[in-house]
This record gives sequence, structure tokens and C-alpha cells, in this order.
Amino acid sequence: MKYNNFPTTPGVYLMKNQHGVLLYVGKAANLKRRVSSYFNRSHEARIESMVSRIHSIEYKKTGSVLEALMLEAELIKKYKPPFNVREKDDRSFLYVEITKEPFPRVLLVRGKSEIMGKRFGPFVSASDIREALRILRRIFPWNTHSPEKKISIQKKPCFDYQIGLCPGTCIGAITKSEYRKQINYLNNFFAGKKERVVVSLEKEMKEASKKKEFEHAEKLRRQINALRHIKDTALIKRDVIQDTKYQIQDTRIEGYDISNISGTSAVGSMVVFIDGKPDKSEYRKFKIRTVEGPNDVAMLREILQRRFQHPWQQPNLILVDGGLPQVHCAEKVLRDLEINIPIVGIAKGRDRKKNEFVGNVGRYNQDVLVKVRDEAHRFAITYHRAVRKKAFLR
Repeated sequence: MKYNNFPTTPGVYLMKNQHGVLLYVGKAANLKRRVSSYFNRSHEARIESMVSRIHSIEYKKTGSVLEALMLEAELIKKYKPPFNVREKDDRSFLYVEITKEPFPRVLLVRGKSEIMGKRFGPFVSASDIREALRILRRIFPWNTHSPEKKISIQKKPCFDYQIGLCPGTCIGAITKSEYRKQINYLNNFFAGKKERVVVSLEKEMKEASKKKEFEHAEKLRRQINALRHIKDTALIKRDVIQDTKYQIQDTRIEGYDISNISGTSAVGSMVVFIDGKPDKSEYRKFKIRTVEGPNDVAMLREILQRRFQHPWQQPNLILVDGGLPQVHCAEKVLRDLEINIPIVGIAKGRDRKKNEFVGNVGRYNQDVLVKVRDEAHRFAITYHRAVRKKAFLR
């Protein structure tokens, strides 16, 4: 088989067709296990289509899953493989952006940004890149203070400084040049130049020792050890879980609900859960435009039609708050749009205390689905109250 001689170490894999065209780039904690999963299991139609075209597979080993994540993003950006780039634009992807400020911040942005600092990505997994940033901030602390906040005049350090995540820009504990040096190290790491960073840190550590700046030398030594022995256990565990998902990207569940009082001030909500956790940056609100009177099913039809006019990343599952009427409505909308996405509804039951699932729940955790329903309900009610209050004040 194509993967029999693959190592069981972290790295990235590159799948190509018979003409040598790159189809897909992926990362793995265990290259052999991950690649073998494409051939030993059944998958969704899109992955099956990709697998049928694979003619050869190459791999590149990395020192950690964290480094594999960076290399994966670099290769996706360079080659734009068709089975990685699912959208016509980049609004569904995440990027790490290092701002052009006196004390640069490290931001996670989706799609285009008005800040336009130095950018790395795209990263297809929100949970992975967020965990990566948590790891890296422990090695290279950075400040999160907005540029409007004056630097070096605070009487007390921020909480992040007290737990070692901020270098103390808020109290003048670090100079601008020293801070930028740390940010440059971070830049190089994102660019896949870890060894260059280690060499620079070692040189700086020796110079600090010669000057008898032992506290600074010890800090540099800790950074060197952290880079040589990256503790990315959480990324490894997440990668192992991904091996069992049969998906290329994160599992995305979208939950929908309607809120109104006898049809007035009617609104709809869309919430998004990625890998079982809410991603509030993806939430959307809809003010009902075309339906008059209390007709929740028609309102659901409207917001779904409007939602799929946008080039947002498509979900793996759609969850609606309601029973058969809501599920049938959602199925009709998707059928008319020639979109094939599973739909599940959750009805409250006759006593409104029991959750009755409508549709094929499949491999999805029912507790997670209930959380999605409850969050969609909360988000819809919050928006409805705001709309109703605004109308009352007019």
C-alpha cells in the first residue's frame, strides 16, 4: 500500500493524482495511522471522491504536531490544493496576524482584516490554531493591549503578566526593541524556521552569560528547552480524535431557532459549534422580512434560504429547534438548492420536558446537540428582546 513505509511520527502528507497535481495537504501526529485511515474506512462522498483520485502520497516529518500545523498552513497557502480550499474566497479560513504596532499583538482573524499586519495561514482548524497560540504564548509572551491603551503608565500589571503570558508592556517591564526581538522569533517560528530561532536564542544566551546577566540567560534557556521539547499534548489528543471523525475539516454544526410574540418583532438565530464547542464569531442574526403573523416554519424557511445565499463554510449537520414540520421545511430548502447536508430536529415532547430527536442523529453526541439547540434558543431570544425594545422606544 501507499502508506506501509510511512513513519509513526508527526508531519504533513501530500496527496497527488496521476499527473502529479496536489489534491490535499494534511497534518498528523502519526503519519502512518492518519494516512491509512483514508483507505481502511468509509467516508463522506467528498473524501471518497478524493481518495479515488490518489495516485501517490508524499510526507514531510516535523518535530511536533505544532510544527506540522504551521507547515500544513504554509503548503495550503502556496499550492491551494482543491480538497483543502472549499470556498471561492478565504472568509471561512483563520489566519494569525501580527499587527504593525509599536508593541505588536498576535490576533486570530477570519478572512480579510483591516489591520493588515504580517499574516500566517490559512488554518482550517479553529481549535488547533487556538491551542497552538496558547502553547506559543507560554514560550514567547505577547501583549494583548489595544494600541489606544497607553503603555508604561499603569500602576498595576495586567493579569496576563502575573501568570507569565504578557511581558509587561503595560508597566514598562520590557523595552520596545526587546519586545520586537521576541516577536521576530515568533515570526520565524510561524514561517517554519524553528532551528534558526533556537540558534539565535543560544547565541543570545551566551552573550547574556558573558555579561553576567544570569536572569536573562536563564529565561532564554527556558525558551530554548521549550522549543526543543514542545509540549503539544492537547494537539496530539485532538489529532487522535480527528482520526476517528472521518472528516477532513472540523465538525461544524449549525443550530437554528425562531423567536417572536404572535409574529411580531420576529427574528431568527444561527449558532455554530466547532468540535462540540460554540464559535461565537460565526453566529448570525436574521430579522424576519417576508413572513407576517405567527408562522415559525415559514420564518425558518426564510432564514435558511438567506443563509445559503452567503459563501460561508457549509456545516456537517444542521440542527433546528422543532419537530417534523421544521425538519421537513429545512429539507425542502436544501433540496431546492441542491445541497446535501443532514438535518436533525429536537422537539420538546408533549410535556415540554423531554427532548425528542427527529432525523438521523448518527454519530453525533446527543448532549452536544441539545447544547446547540439551547444556545440557538438563547441567542434568538436575546436578539428578539433587543429588537422588541428598540421598537418600543420609537
